[in-house]
Amino acid sequence: MSTYTQDIEAVAGLKAEAGSPWDAINPEYAARMRAQNKFKTGLDIAKYTAGIMRRDMAEFDKDKTKYTQSLGCWHGFVGQQKLISIKKHFGSTERKYLYLSGWMVAALRSEFGPLPDQSMHEKTAVASLVEELYTFLRQADARELGGLFRELDAAREAGDAAKEAEIQSQIDNHETHVVPIIADIDAGFGNAEATYLMAKQMIEAGACALQIENQVADEKQCGHQDGKVTVPHADFHNKLRALRYAFLELGVDDGIIVARTDSEGAGLTKEIAVVKEPGDQGDVYNSYLDCEEVSPEDTAEGDVLISRNGKLVRPKRLPSGLYQFRQGTGHERCVFDCIEAINAGADLLWIETAVPTVHEIKGMMDEVRKVHPDAKLVYNNSPSFNWTLNFRQQAYDAWVEAGKDVSAYDRDRLMSADYDDSELAAEADARVKTFQADTSREANVFHHLITLPTYHTTALSVDNLAKEYFGEAGMLGYVEGVQRKEIRQGIACVKHQNMAGSDIGDDHKEYYAGELALKAGGAKNTSNQFNNI
Repeated sequence: MSTYTQDIEAVAGLKAEAGSPWDAINPEYAARMRAQNKFKTGLDIAKYTAGIMRRDMAEFDKDKTKYTQSLGCWHGFVGQQKLISIKKHFGSTERKYLYLSGWMVAALRSEFGPLPDQSMHEKTAVASLVEELYTFLRQADARELGGLFRELDAAREAGDAAKEAEIQSQIDNHETHVVPIIADIDAGFGNAEATYLMAKQMIEAGACALQIENQVADEKQCGHQDGKVTVPHADFHNKLRALRYAFLELGVDDGIIVARTDSEGAGLTKEIAVVKEPGDQGDVYNSYLDCEEVSPEDTAEGDVLISRNGKLVRPKRLPSGLYQFRQGTGHERCVFDCIEAINAGADLLWIETAVPTVHEIKGMMDEVRKVHPDAKLVYNNSPSFNWTLNFRQQAYDAWVEAGKDVSAYDRDRLMSADYDDSELAAEADARVKTFQADTSREANVFHHLITLPTYHTTALSVDNLAKEYFGEAGMLGYVEGVQRKEIRQGIACVKHQNMAGSDIGDDHKEYYAGELALKAGGAKNTSNQFNNI
């Protein structure tokens, strides 16, 4: 017996117990509303999606082709349309997630207006966006199931038993649009207690995976900008534990923590780590500091000194009070960060790199996996990279190394459209196409995401529409550039009244008022022009 049938019988039992006051209640309508609201709370969602991620991680350990992917979404509607499109094109949401970017929250969702990615936006904005995304995804479920219910009624009215059975099977086996969200909590927005409180809000909103970075919270910078300042491991690990406690308190026992290291591009630290014994975590962290050996008589008032192997060394301290790491230690520090993060309870790793190259990511992960063989990476396929230029230069360099003639190409001008139809550009594009599969196979990248793609797609589509609509094309700019494409590609929101919930509202009116219901979807509804597309 399906859940749908069980719910009909359960409500029918309640109706019988209630007697005549419930005469107008239709048990099947109530069952439909239950089906359209599978998740009652954000915690229900967090528990459900954490299970999905854990199963996907286990499958990836067996088969490296089963990596997962996501796109960053800055509004509930954007996330909803993404999942509707995924179901339309691929038939399933399997291994397709959502990413919630702190960058986009700062740039697009703050009451202050557009802000840089420096943790300046409101702490509650991230949890609010998690809740918004899941509100829209749940509405996508309700909308899709509502359509199936109407088809079911039509099949019954037509006496088509085969069609009725087919539609009932689709209802019973409906796949939800609700998928895991990996949510960016930046550097924790304060001390460990602040991190814990914010994590609770995000988990209660539905987030099953939280990504946190090892930068100083009040000096946080975008991962692809300069000026990043890291913290000693003890400080970072306090926040990892705060996240775990938040998950455990709320009963999401298999919640996922993604530990991000910015050490590859971070040349500064705010603190000298505490050392309890030689060779410990703090000692290793301090070993990367840029120091000079000094004698007691060479010291000046206010100098900070470290005793190292029986000698005094003076860390290089900037006028800002920050300490500088030695040049060229970024990769070593990333590896150390990753190993220690897993030791402290992280489930997945995130390494920010300067450019997207398979060999660089693989080189660092090979070292991590010597200690933790199952260490898995989340990788940011960032729009901050110039993918075209980077991969054309990689192809160029590979040709040079192989002794191939590159005289037709200027390495510094490879972004030029002059090369778009060239053999080198084709090879570069082939490398871009297989980049995710290659890094998953070679570097154990479990999850590939693009942080802010929908920021860029929105800007691009608005630019194209503005150019045409306000130019010579006039209304044709919208009709040809937008609506005609929506119709022919079967974009769900071409029926925007339906997308906004008008049909769901009509269904409810019928549930509540029966034949007295005043519906919006009648013969004079202009949306009927889109019914046969």
